[in-house]
Amino acid sequence: MIFRRVLAAATLAFLPFATLAQEHPEGIHVHDAYARIGNGSGAVFFMIHNNTDKDLTITGAHTGIAKLAELHTHVEGEDGVMKMGKIDGGVALPSGDMHEFNRGGDHVMLMGLGSVPAEGATFDLVLEFDDGSEFSVPVVVDNARKPGEMNMMDHSGHMTKQGASD
Repeated sequence: MIFRRVLAAATLAFLPFATLAQEHPEGIHVHDAYARIGNGSGAVFFMIHNNTDKDLTITGAHTGIAKLAELHTHVEGEDGVMKMGKIDGGVALPSGDMHEFNRGGDHVMLMGLGSVPAEGATFDLVLEFDDGSEFSVPVVVDNARKPGEMNMMDHSGHMTKQGASD
């Protein structure tokens, strides 16, 4: 009887991880996309998986809420100070690989916001790839999120293999 309870508890504990493993379909998959928005600018963070059979490069992005969306990263300057700047050449996303756009690292910078979306509001960010394809990602405004926190329940932004390579 005790063994069955322990087994049931262990199964329930690992169920969220099993669900996550099943949530990575073929094609491009993005999850946990969120934005931090300020006065006139913001940044978008997410995890992207390339579950296609070809290497891709993210070359740009656009959204209806900003005049400009650019791929940015943080690099250490010669003076030892971290500086943010545009990523030239895009972000490589080899077949079978994933890439994290996170605070303090690579991210999509939003500049020239017409109006500031409210906390919890969503908007679409369109990622552009070197093969001419695009991928729309639903993004939620989450200014309260602390660095490293993850929304384990968000599995939005699925795309089929055919859509990513057409």
